[in-house]
Amino acid sequence: MTSSWPTLDATLLTESAETYNFRLGRPTPLAATPDGALLFRRTGPRDFAADLYELDTKTGAVKTLLAAKDALGAADENLSDAEKARRERSRTATRGVVDIGVSDDGKTVMVPLGERIFLVDRATGARRAIDPQGDAYDPRLSPDGKHIAFVRDGDLWITSAVAQAPAKRLTHHGEDVEYGVADFAAQEELGRGRGFWWSPSSTEIVFQRTNTKAMDTIYVADARHPEKQPVPFKYPRAGRPNASVDLGIIGISGGEPRWLAWDGTKFPYLARVDWTAHGPLTIVVLTREQTDLEVIAFDAKGGARTIVREHDDAWLNVPDTRAVMGYGPGAPLWLPDGSGFLWATESHDDDWTLELRKPDGTVARRLVEASFGMRLLVGVDGNSAIVEASTDPVRSQVWRVPLDGGKPSRVDSEDGVSTGSFENGVLVVTTRLTAGGTHDIAIGSSGTPHPIPSVAATPSIVPTTVLETVKLDGRTHHVAITRPRAFDKSRRYPVLLKVYGGPHAQTVDAARDTYLNDQWYADAGFIVVRSDGRGTPYRGRAWERAILKDLITIPLADQVAALQAMGKAHPEMDMSRVGVSGWSFGGYFSALAVLLRPDVFHAAVAGAPVTDWRLYDTCYTERYMREPRNNEAGYDSTSALTHAAKLSRPLLIMHGITDDNVHFAHTLALIEAMYVAGKRAEVITLSSTHMVPDPKLAFAKEQVQVEFFQQHLK
Repeated sequence: MTSSWPTLDATLLTESAETYNFRLGRPTPLAATPDGALLFRRTGPRDFAADLYELDTKTGAVKTLLAAKDALGAADENLSDAEKARRERSRTATRGVVDIGVSDDGKTVMVPLGERIFLVDRATGARRAIDPQGDAYDPRLSPDGKHIAFVRDGDLWITSAVAQAPAKRLTHHGEDVEYGVADFAAQEELGRGRGFWWSPSSTEIVFQRTNTKAMDTIYVADARHPEKQPVPFKYPRAGRPNASVDLGIIGISGGEPRWLAWDGTKFPYLARVDWTAHGPLTIVVLTREQTDLEVIAFDAKGGARTIVREHDDAWLNVPDTRAVMGYGPGAPLWLPDGSGFLWATESHDDDWTLELRKPDGTVARRLVEASFGMRLLVGVDGNSAIVEASTDPVRSQVWRVPLDGGKPSRVDSEDGVSTGSFENGVLVVTTRLTAGGTHDIAIGSSGTPHPIPSVAATPSIVPTTVLETVKLDGRTHHVAITRPRAFDKSRRYPVLLKVYGGPHAQTVDAARDTYLNDQWYADAGFIVVRSDGRGTPYRGRAWERAILKDLITIPLADQVAALQAMGKAHPEMDMSRVGVSGWSFGGYFSALAVLLRPDVFHAAVAGAPVTDWRLYDTCYTERYMREPRNNEAGYDSTSALTHAAKLSRPLLIMHGITDDNVHFAHTLALIEAMYVAGKRAEVITLSSTHMVPDPKLAFAKEQVQVEFFQQHLK
């Protein structure tokens, strides 16, 4: 047993906090142009303000296209509450250049900054500012580069991108109705941040109509600044009413919209909208419990035909497509010649397969089998689909898959976790390396890979992390173990389980820098363990769906079993001193772990925890738990409130008071349940949302956690 704790490495923690975990300074691809230029945003190594850059994929030359400070001058970048919420949904912590638009010919780039919209001529670098004369939420440049559409006060507006002119209001919404804005479920849980789309001809716009009358209004107050009014949100809690959503199409001259119809009662979730020159306007819709899906194509007159139907007794994952930089239109992905589309599905096997389908939806051929380990459809380039795939759960690669059914060929060559984006013949591959660091390359028509330059800070340490596997009831579980750099094999160390444990998030992978924060905790006197159990991705349908109707029993059992197996294999792990910590679902897991298994976990830190699934949003919760009326016992048994009276170990809860995802009400409900039961937990409130990008808060957040565990795992 340790007699004293090592001195905390303030240098590494400061580096991590100031660089947003070393993410600042890394390039983020935004778009590619027909002439082979890659446009990307990038901050400084310790600066949250991003500028816009251009990389020529023929020569590798890089130039600055727009510096945010130059464009803004002395003006402040004031963001509306709606824009702040949109960035929270997309987990965008940076400012300055965030989103851009590019005309189809690639000549004009639109950059919203502050209260103005800048248009940049790529050939000359000249820029001019458009003043929309009021709020302009989510501005979008028309394909021909002549107009900008945006949302103001719940209506769709349009203004000229050629000359300064008064903006024109296209729609007039009614009470409790909003036009052109993606609803909360789409933004937070379905990966769809947009609420309107230009037609390929630039003459029409399809837009979302959202009726929120039946929904609950949630007020998020900043108690740290009581002079500010609470911000109202239409938030759909599990079992409560959702937004009612459909689509309309309107011409740029205005007039009465024509409405697109589908069975919105049966399929309330609008997951994807795709309108390109290669295929019809196509949408993906889901039932409320997400067991059924339809892909619907609309003709020019608004006539609808269903081209794909899928069902899963547990739930359906919406097939994602990273077809353009930063945001993909979603599957189906229509081929450039319009002869059909690509569709990713789990319906035939225990893992994703990729199909080439005819325009009517019939299957032409299967391009990859489930054994290929496909994860994501990136795009289509000529006669090949581009996908992310791996048979190793802790790694991934980027592959080209011939549409004629030929053998796939790997694009990237480095060992690690590779992801891709594709647009206009430009493929970007990002690899988080097993040796440490991240490489970003862009490959254009020449086929020559060019590095996308990063200015991110280099960590001052190399994690000691070792990846292992353990067999549990015939299943292979992947585990990461990080020991102190000054490890003494003759000593026994307290153990920290760093956990997420929930759906659609992997914590163990082959990228070395994944474990930088773990190393800081390890150097503070611990052995840090991670594992991915059932319910997490990249292990097949049965593995992922084992958690149906119960989000804690199997995840907790798997984490405990993997942890105890590591304890048996490694005697330096003192299993009489085990802590657990996590954020969001990981915070939920940590709270339940110390409540349900105090024999294993001796202290816990729960960050921004869900404490009762009835308080969380419909789309996420009901996907896994069903509606409360269909699983009352499951909601009760998985709630931390139900088990609050069982608290017998130290528990620290940390939560941002303006969190509009996992509302602060979750923490207040648990505190009250414990108080009534005569129990006590420590609580730290943060002046933050669900993210904690502020360097001062990030530093303090980590320091207080390690000190908490040092106090209680002596």
